Amino acid sequence: MKTALITGCSSGYGLETARHFHARGWNVVATMRNPRQDILPRSERMRILPLDVTNDESIAAALDASGPIDVLVNNAGIGLVGAFEAMPMAHVRKLFETNTFGVMAMTQAVIPQFRARRSGVVVNVTSSVTLAPMPLAAAYTASKMAIEGFTGSLSHELGAFDVRVKLVEPGYAPSTRFAHNTELRVEDLIPQAYAAFAGPIFAGFATPEMVTRETDVAEAVWQAANDVSGQLRFPAGPDAVALARAS
Repeated sequence: MKTALITGCSSGYGLETARHFHARGWNVVATMRNPRQDILPRSERMRILPLDVTNDESIAAALDASGPIDVLVNNAGIGLVGAFEAMPMAHVRKLFETNTFGVMAMTQAVIPQFRARRSGVVVNVTSSVTLAPMPLAAAYTASKMAIEGFTGSLSHELGAFDVRVKLVEPGYAPSTRFAHNTELRVEDLIPQAYAAFAGPIFAGFATPEMVTRETDVAEAVWQAANDVSGQLRFPAGPDAVALARAS
């Protein structure tokens, strides 16, 4: 029976992905900054562990407690929209600490066991902002684009050891808590000078033609984790699939 360790399982994509893998008979190590026992099935195949992907000691403790794993799903992330001019650089760095360096740190920590066994899969969850530029998301896009390049390059070097590395690119999912896991308010990131520009964009966010559901992402992660074809990118959700086809 295989084991998947999934980061960022307190809500959204991570929570649904943990449910998805568990429902298909896998052992699941669901990690989150502040563990909650009431949001996932009670099962001997489900373990909930604390994990802060920006803290080396937390990463080491979580991996030690989880034991050998077959799949790492780097899902934990921070969402942020707003005019880049108004974003404190301290928060931009915080965004990168989780979305970029946290993914790299988790990946680096599991490589030794995957390489030694000559098996294992790393699935990095990015975003459809990497498929087509989206306004008011410059810093967030940069943090995710970095992981796209990182994953593509890493897939070559770990492929030499039969370790697979994949990307899942979710579309726009208004039902998630995107941009709620930050102390900054969107209103504070839209200066008056940007109001006329931002208004139609936020109106479009409110009435999207297509949206991504948490289940779309969970299924895409599942497909990526089990894929042996060499495919690198897995767009998730109808809007992301449309963007991938157009790009």
